[in-house]
Amino acid sequence: MTRLLGVDSGGSGLRVALAEAGALDGPRTAVSAEPVRTGRDGIDAGHMLEQLVPMARSLLEQDGGGAPVAVVIGAAGMATLGDRLRAELPAALAAALGVRRLGLAADAVTGYAGALGQRPGAVVAAGTGMIALGTDLVSWRRADGWGHLLGDCGGGAWIGRAGLEAALRAHDGRRGGSGPLLARMEAVFGPAADLPGLLYPRTDRPAMLASFAPEVAFCADRDPVAAGILARAAEHIAEAAAAVCPATAEAPEGCLVAVTGGVPKLGDPLLVPLRAELTRQVPQARAVPAAGDPLHGALLLAEAVATGRLLVPPHPTMLYVCDGTGQGIRTSPSG
Repeated sequence: MTRLLGVDSGGSGLRVALAEAGALDGPRTAVSAEPVRTGRDGIDAGHMLEQLVPMARSLLEQDGGGAPVAVVIGAAGMATLGDRLRAELPAALAAALGVRRLGLAADAVTGYAGALGQRPGAVVAAGTGMIALGTDLVSWRRADGWGHLLGDCGGGAWIGRAGLEAALRAHDGRRGGSGPLLARMEAVFGPAADLPGLLYPRTDRPAMLASFAPEVAFCADRDPVAAGILARAAEHIAEAAAAVCPATAEAPEGCLVAVTGGVPKLGDPLLVPLRAELTRQVPQARAVPAAGDPLHGALLLAEAVATGRLLVPPHPTMLYVCDGTGQGIRTSPSG
């Protein structure tokens, strides 16, 4: 059997899925709630292996044993913090699991594959942060994803921070304040004077900021300030989609665009202006629902690597495909 392993590593932990080529639905899965550590040298390869290898072995044993034909690991920070993973994982997984074909991908790439498969288009992942990725199947284009201090415009942390700023403006009596948002902020976090002490010392500041985004959506139907924040978020998300939509994805199909993550779950207060902004800024866009999540995308890419049918473009840091020695290999139909 052509066994495949897909891995999704992010802020909420590590997920591993085992499936067979041609039968990716309903895979066996294992979950660890402990996120892989990141240090001065980037993503900790040893810590990932400590979790991944036992989980993968357990899944393989439940399925009768044997080695996977291909493994694709999608990890948050892979593009910029994945040097140790690219250096250490190929040999380690070859020794531990018999892996001979390995893909190391940014989570935005596995998210793209989960949403659109191997078709050209654009995917905007709007959760706590926000990043857009597009491809014409020749190269990748990225927009934003610069973190909550420098960007991630339109993501959950951005919306929550804007809502809290409007609440504090109302508390101070400055222009642009929102009384409804001030009331929600005090209900959730307590007195305004205590908020800096709650927020600034935390290591999970983006998540705390993003936790206020649903409150902004809750107030939007009766508060023009909250509605304006979501309208600006929609504008930013559409800008990112416009920046990465491949020029070759014109008529007749248009540029397929999927928006994934938690932010679309805010509902109509965000989705109504977002649809309008996509129409205005990306007139060639054809919005489609995401077919699956990043873990499904990792399995789909593992199948493509195993069968030599990888259509999305490999990349030195965003999607590196190698053998058990770390040597890059070609996996496209023409390769």
